Amino acid sequence: MLIKAIHKNSIYFLLVDVLLVTTWFFFFIWLKPASVRVYLPTYFPYFIDFLIIWIPLSLVSGKYSFRNKTRLNAFLFPVLISSLLVLALISYYRYFQHYTSLSRLIVFGTVLTTTFFELNFYIAYYYYRKLKRETLFLENQAESLNEVPLEESLPERTAYSGPVGQEDNEYPLSEYKDHIVREAKPGVYEFIAKFIDPATNHTLPLATTTSFNINVVRGDYYRNIINLSPVNDIKRLNLFFEAVNHKLPIGGIYFNCVKTNEIKKNRIFGATPPVISHIYYFFYFTFWRLLPKLPYIKKIYFLMTNGFNRSLSKAETFGRLYSCGFEVVDELQSGSLLYFAARKIKTPCYDKSPTYGPLISLNRLGKMGNVIHVYKLRTMHPFSEYLQEYVFKKSALQEGGKFKNDFRVSTAGRIFRKCWVDELPMLINLLKGDIKLVGVRPISKHYFSLYSTELQELRIQHTPGLIPPFYADLPKTLDEIMASEVKYLEAYTKNPLWTDWTYFWMAVYNIVIKRERSN
Repeated sequence: MLIKAIHKNSIYFLLVDVLLVTTWFFFFIWLKPASVRVYLPTYFPYFIDFLIIWIPLSLVSGKYSFRNKTRLNAFLFPVLISSLLVLALISYYRYFQHYTSLSRLIVFGTVLTTTFFELNFYIAYYYYRKLKRETLFLENQAESLNEVPLEESLPERTAYSGPVGQEDNEYPLSEYKDHIVREAKPGVYEFIAKFIDPATNHTLPLATTTSFNINVVRGDYYRNIINLSPVNDIKRLNLFFEAVNHKLPIGGIYFNCVKTNEIKKNRIFGATPPVISHIYYFFYFTFWRLLPKLPYIKKIYFLMTNGFNRSLSKAETFGRLYSCGFEVVDELQSGSLLYFAARKIKTPCYDKSPTYGPLISLNRLGKMGNVIHVYKLRTMHPFSEYLQEYVFKKSALQEGGKFKNDFRVSTAGRIFRKCWVDELPMLINLLKGDIKLVGVRPISKHYFSLYSTELQELRIQHTPGLIPPFYADLPKTLDEIMASEVKYLEAYTKNPLWTDWTYFWMAVYNIVIKRERSN
């Protein structure tokens, strides 16, 4: 009766677990200098004891349970907890009960390697099951649609092609209020209603992760599109945003939500003990954040997950929106999701080669206003270059001319900037002749637009530099930065060699002696 009560998947999990432990146990024995026949008689009794410890702790932690597990955390947490308990128990016996004859390579190698492969096994299983559920849901929907009699189908909709704001009263937001309230978090409907008149606008509510459901909608009809499925589950995210952009008129509003990496990180560290939270976040960051960005490896990632539950930062999500022709007009965090309202302002830029890797190429203005590609180590999240205007509107500039409270900068990026590591690839531009050693910093078109007309005209007459006059004068405000650059450029025009020599050593003194660093 007990066996019948156990779900068959739990038995499969147990068998896979025992197979993994046995495989890696023999593997690490094989790595030892002597042969397996020498070590096996000594370690086989220990291996039996190890299984006697491993399996009960796994059962207690709920690692093999199958039912009522709908979130990935429910699969991964028991693996980490049971492994930590096993490590703690073995460490106790080895160091306090003087079982020092046990090889650390065999014991700890078996535990850690088995844990790693267990985590990957449960991740693969979770996404396999989620994909299966999605496929079954779509098949059921298709069957139900086929069963609807022709006379009960919805009336054909007439495409709207008039000016924005003069639509008739068909399909208002208020018709979908109950559905949105049930599906979304509290306060989301009120957030949407801030930008859509519930009584008059044509509104399309969806909960989809595929651009197919956007493309089949008739064009020039809907004024607003609401999607309640998180963008983390959308595999081709830019194609999805581009499809939404194509269906909306200029000024149309698009609502969606994202589970940002920042929210996920805070929830992990706030809900779990310190040691477990760091281990869990390491695996989370590696699998969901790092692997999708690596060439070739990302193909394996998307094959395993089909793009579900991908980790996205707020900067990357908003940057993708801006690259696809939207501007973010408001945002609301509710629970574990960040809801956003984005207005269509133009057609997408269709960026065919976005950069995800550590070395990036940024479009900057060079001499005569020509665009040059400046190489740097990545310090910001992907697609952050599209958000300069958004960040400026939100928080303006701080001392030194950098954007204040710039959420686009990653944790590693702040360290790189403090150590000047991010500037090293600009030596390539120096060798190519795009920049010289000392000169005004190559800046973006948006930052260039903040300068006075006088400085803009003066700037484009000169080649930008690797070491800017900023580090000689140390200005704090934008006006002081402009005054510093005008002073340098005017001096350079009169005496180029002496000016660059003087500014170079002034910058070296401030950087080396006074420890001035980039923010």
